[in-house]
Amino acid sequence: MKIPLRYQMSEYDCGPTTMLNAMSYLFEREEIPPEIIRNVMLYSLDCYTQEGAGRAGTSRMAMMFLANWLDGFGRATELPLSTQYLAGEAVYIGQQSPVNDALHRGGVAVVRLIYEVEHYVLLTGDQEGYIEMFDPWYLPEDSDEFSGQDITITLAHPGQYNRRVPYASFNQLSHETDYSLGPIAEREAVLLFNERTKLTAQDTIEYFI
Repeated sequence: MKIPLRYQMSEYDCGPTTMLNAMSYLFEREEIPPEIIRNVMLYSLDCYTQEGAGRAGTSRMAMMFLANWLDGFGRATELPLSTQYLAGEAVYIGQQSPVNDALHRGGVAVVRLIYEVEHYVLLTGDQEGYIEMFDPWYLPEDSDEFSGQDITITLAHPGQYNRRVPYASFNQLSHETDYSLGPIAEREAVLLFNERTKLTAQDTIEYFI
């Protein structure tokens, strides 16, 4: 059984919440082993401030480690999970992007972007110039948070997405733009697939024509 995606519990846990949401999106609840939940929480929230551990969220190093660990777990067990870590120029939204390719092939992408501060979200779909995204930061559907921007808040798809965001928002370099991927050197994404449901390049060839 698939379950609704969840929201972060604090100001800081967007990273582990989004990684666990990726697992919930790709797999049935009964398929997800407890080792994944334990290790996602164990290895994330590693950034320190003077106030203590976790209060600066999850580092890129931790997210890279988690991506590699999850890929190894998929190869070593019966869970048909694979991952790929991307950084820098490989992280953008567009027709030839590996991120868009993953979405068209049934995968998801955990990306670090700018939403006031650095923030992790889950990309789940690509439809007509918009990315379907689940942001673990809860906002009510009638919020005016994105007033004047071409960004939609929706609570009608709790197992898939709660925002629709245009390509152009992601590809901004500025730290001032909501959902900008930011400067190229700082970009990061983790692609995740359920190998049982992953489409081949042939299945999605029309996307590239």
